[in-house]
Amino acid sequence: MSSTEIQYNTNTKLKRIAWLSERDPHKEFASLMHLYNEESLTRCYQELDGRKALGYDKVSKEMYGQNLSKNIRDLLERMKRMAYRPQPVKEVPIPKEGKPGETRPLGISVFEDKIIQSMTKKILESLYEPTFYDCSYGFRPGRGCHDAIKDLQNYLHETEIETVIDIDLGNFFGTINHLMLQELLEQKIKDFRFIRYIVRMFKAGVLSDGELKVSPEGVPQGSICSPILANLYAHHVIDVWIQDIIKPRLKGKVRLFRYCDDAIICCTCVEDATKIRKALTKRLERFNLKLNEEKTKMVPFSKRKAGKGERQGTFDFLGFTFYLGKSLHGRIVPKLKTIRKRLKNKLMRVKEWVKENRHKMKLVPLWRKFCRKLAGHCQYYGVSHNYEEVSLFFYEAIKIFFKWCNRRSQKKSFTWEKFSCFMKKLPPPKPKIVHKLF
Repeated sequence: MSSTEIQYNTNTKLKRIAWLSERDPHKEFASLMHLYNEESLTRCYQELDGRKALGYDKVSKEMYGQNLSKNIRDLLERMKRMAYRPQPVKEVPIPKEGKPGETRPLGISVFEDKIIQSMTKKILESLYEPTFYDCSYGFRPGRGCHDAIKDLQNYLHETEIETVIDIDLGNFFGTINHLMLQELLEQKIKDFRFIRYIVRMFKAGVLSDGELKVSPEGVPQGSICSPILANLYAHHVIDVWIQDIIKPRLKGKVRLFRYCDDAIICCTCVEDATKIRKALTKRLERFNLKLNEEKTKMVPFSKRKAGKGERQGTFDFLGFTFYLGKSLHGRIVPKLKTIRKRLKNKLMRVKEWVKENRHKMKLVPLWRKFCRKLAGHCQYYGVSHNYEEVSLFFYEAIKIFFKWCNRRSQKKSFTWEKFSCFMKKLPPPKPKIVHKLF
């Protein structure tokens, strides 16, 4: 049998697993290890990005690929003998988005483990992706943050909401209980060799400042398997609880929008929101998760009451502040804009970047790289209702660029008039609406 046929068969088997799982969400699967074969692992190797940071062993994609066939065969042989053991994950602190001075740990696996994790992720997605609810958007094939934003915006527009529960989970990835997650996996997966490798991945530990830490909880952010495992945990703890247990007991309508650990619950009845808020803490504690009590809040968000002049609240979701404003015709409608604090932090990062790089390259390549950053900002934040905030960011960022590039020497490089002529020759991208919400 050719490698193409074997790969085709592996892909077909994954699709069949997904089809069976969709037909029967409770179906059990007892044979999964055969999906790890030379061709499927070689495909995973080819799909991995060789530019990513290296694990603690410093082995790159290029180095591993110098004797690829032998390395893959050796890896498979160790897996068959149950001799393969995932290596510790190197922990690197990275700055938190919108929170200057704060960091979050990023886990970087060795390259060989990335190959196994990539295949494991494909298997887990085939098993669980068909069972996930539509309220979940994070780290799912064919879904993304702008889908969540658009669906939430449309729901707020079409439905008369009374209260929004803005949920903030404390250190979600770091508090996922391994034993509870294993029990969830074993409900569907009866291939215990597959489960043993998942458990070994949990027990591999984290290398932080040269010290190995092994904990009974937490999945490292940055690991290829972490998003699907985190989604499975949140699906069971939050999504299933809201959909199957909470909704039937409430008076009004309730709608959940979740992007991994970032969640919003829209309620048409204030009493329902109060009940959910009280029960949510106990539900999370049962699964070793913690609610950030200070940041979790109940927000009044009624278009009807806003039309009567009653003050309503705002909430943040995926980098945007949602609020009630007026349309061109004077109607009360939900709108959104870039979170003000995040806008300021991004401008601060622009300033730091220009100051750091203004002496490292000439003006034209520096300007072109800067323009790519502007375009990247617009690609995410360029949504309906947010044009003014994107325009403000462009305007302020260009002012920052001019100010600090004009200080590359003791003498001023050029005046604003000359810089305006420079921008005419090399025009920056224009702010625009990339994602239309309606």
